[in-house]
Amino acid sequence: MATPEFIRRIRATAGHQLLYLPGVSAVVFDDEGRVLLGRRADSGEWSIIGGIPEPGEQPAAAVLREVEEETAVRCVAERVVLVQAWQEPVTFPNGDVCQFMDICFRCRATGGEARVNDDESLEVGWFSTDALPPMSEGILTRIKQATGDGPTWFEGIGAD
Repeated sequence: MATPEFIRRIRATAGHQLLYLPGVSAVVFDDEGRVLLGRRADSGEWSIIGGIPEPGEQPAAAVLREVEEETAVRCVAERVVLVQAWQEPVTFPNGDVCQFMDICFRCRATGGEARVNDDESLEVGWFSTDALPPMSEGILTRIKQATGDGPTWFEGIGAD
């Protein structure tokens, strides 16, 4: 399901206007250190897996659900990588405008075979971190943050 039902209900009265929403994303690694990526159906771009938590759903539970729904890969959340408000709103092909507060998790795959498992992805696959397909700088930052054990904030923000 590309748009959660609770968002559809909001859109029925709010139209396409900007909605500020929570988001979750996952940098999922397998035992070989490869990262799980999906090529998005809405933009054709490669990205980490993510989505919108349901009302009352905990962020870590939401990210695990999203990964399995979209890729058939089961995983566990290991730590928060980054919490960041997107700087620019996103306009989806249907005209909906959203801006997200993303909570990104580092996750470890525990089972399942990576495959397109819903209509949100065109392709799904595992990639070595030194052979990633072209993707946005924001996604590359999340992957970089997830490869280390260091800070879980975006460098330069809040630093003295």
